[in-house]
Amino acid sequence: MKKGTSKQANLENDDMRSEYDFASMEGGVRGKYYKAYRAGHTVKIHQSDGTTTVQHFTLEEGAVLLEPDVRDYFPDSESVNAALRSLIMLIPQKRRAGVKAE
Repeated sequence: MKKGTSKQANLENDDMRSEYDFASMEGGVRGKYYKAYRAGHTVKIHQSDGTTTVQHFTLEEGAVLLEPDVRDYFPDSESVNAALRSLIMLIPQKRRAGVKAE
């Protein structure tokens, strides 16, 4: 009974339409388009006046794409940079000397 009650409450608060129910889907592959996305992707925008705009997106030089589980812990650039700086301090001085400073 408890399970049905929580499911009903979730349905009432859910904005997703019934035709988009993914609960019964099987066989999904996590990261299926990961490599293609990193290589760049094209978006077609169909305007209401009948024209189509095509935009190609790629990651900027030096951009890093975080995996979702990592993003949970590091939601912004500042937190990522702080964590990496603390790790850099653990690298022996001899190895750090070979790294170029910006």
